[in-house]
Amino acid sequence: MRALVVGASGGIGGALVSALRLRGEVVGLSRSGDGLDVTDEASVARVLGAQEGRFDLVFVATGALAPEGRGPEKSLKALEAGQLAAQFALNATGPALVLKHALRLMPREGRSVFAALSARVGSIGDNALGGWYSYRASKAALNQLIHTAAIEVGRTHPRVICVSLHPGTVETGFGAQFHKGRDTVTPDMAAGNLLRVLDGLTVADTGGFFDWSGARVPW
Repeated sequence: MRALVVGASGGIGGALVSALRLRGEVVGLSRSGDGLDVTDEASVARVLGAQEGRFDLVFVATGALAPEGRGPEKSLKALEAGQLAAQFALNATGPALVLKHALRLMPREGRSVFAALSARVGSIGDNALGGWYSYRASKAALNQLIHTAAIEVGRTHPRVICVSLHPGTVETGFGAQFHKGRDTVTPDMAAGNLLRVLDGLTVADTGGFFDWSGARVPW
């Protein structure tokens, strides 16, 4: 297997790189190490344009619950246009841009997977609590972008599987203050769970939204 991990300096991204090295060759890219800023298309095009060969897996492990250290909104009064735009740029637009520029690196024949980290709170059907406007909306948008792209990608790359994945609540700095009372897993455990899900996917699953156990998450 040859894999590409975007967001390799993060908790889940780093764990994915370590796990995938046991399976074959891994290229790990990040903003801190490679200057890959997924919110800047010129950066995405430059860094991914320098990659060569074919990848069996492209995994986007970027994202943030609260850019610039700001907590998720608890009410409409806290909603701000700038924060909403920042969340969309990082959590939705960024992974879509990676897919746009990484598709040339994925084989037209033979199985390959494009996966992006989403979150259960991006599910509209599973939202019973409200709040967290920007984060929820950006992840819902990501799911729609992946689902829509999967339809187009399937026409030229019939065995590419494009999916959104919910990793569960992972013990990283990402939103750690919101983990109280929740069952958590380590980044290594999360990476192992996610890779097992990817191993079991078929072309019939492309465009789907799955959690760490392989169960479909409602839109």
